[in-house]
Amino acid sequence: MYILSLSGNSLILLVVALEPHLHKPMYWFLCHLSVIDIMVSSVVVPKLIAWLVEGNGIISFGQCATQLFFFHSLGCAECLLYTVMAFDRFLAICKPLHYSTIMNRQVCLCLSIGAWFGGCLHSVVETYLTFRLPYGRGSQVSYIFCDIPAVLKLACADTSLNQLVILVDVEFVAVTCFLLILTSYVYIISAILRIPTAKGRQKAFSTCTAHVTLVLIYYVPVVYNYLRPPSQESLDGVVAMFYTAVTPFLNPLIYTLRNNEMKVGVKKLFSRNHSAPLTN
Repeated sequence: MYILSLSGNSLILLVVALEPHLHKPMYWFLCHLSVIDIMVSSVVVPKLIAWLVEGNGIISFGQCATQLFFFHSLGCAECLLYTVMAFDRFLAICKPLHYSTIMNRQVCLCLSIGAWFGGCLHSVVETYLTFRLPYGRGSQVSYIFCDIPAVLKLACADTSLNQLVILVDVEFVAVTCFLLILTSYVYIISAILRIPTAKGRQKAFSTCTAHVTLVLIYYVPVVYNYLRPPSQESLDGVVAMFYTAVTPFLNPLIYTLRNNEMKVGVKKLFSRNHSAPLTN
């Protein structure tokens, strides 16, 4: 699954780079999502594979802090990027005549940089608050990777402030982004229903279904693991595996199977390779 995730997301980057008809804001943001998916799975899965294959689950304190920082930075950036993608679809469907002037190259660059910067800022705060605490209550993280709730259980100090910051910070980012996405799609659906032809409505819906599917796949596990009271359930680890390994694997499949422009781009890429002449 990890190899397929790397291959699928790399394929999206390659197809978008080589096909001029995909040089649009929608696919610019999709490329950023693919990079995030590659990095998210690479932050967690290789260490997990080494543990399963070699039986060596040791991770140093510094590696644990690094893993936690990158995981939360990428997770927050992905959340913000889904919101930006919803805003892009809103402009494309509800403001088609102004779309090219509003969503120009500079705006696309600023929005993507903003998503990455927001993720880093969020993670710097969370990582600092987590690792400023003294640790000594055991050395075993009872989880599949170094995540904040699991690491805080080893702290030899009061963690109530950390728990409050996690709840407020994660809840604020996740809920705000979700409400913005929901608002965008209320306007989008309203605009689509006003399209007079069935073919036009179907085309408009097809550009949004892949994004809606990804948002649901992303938000359901995050809400389950972070926006509820702390739990000792082993199911938490299974849910964490979903958004660290399964979601990065599914994203390329969803966007290539449910998006006609991507399917055309993939077919052209493979047909180009097959028809390339052999040289001595």
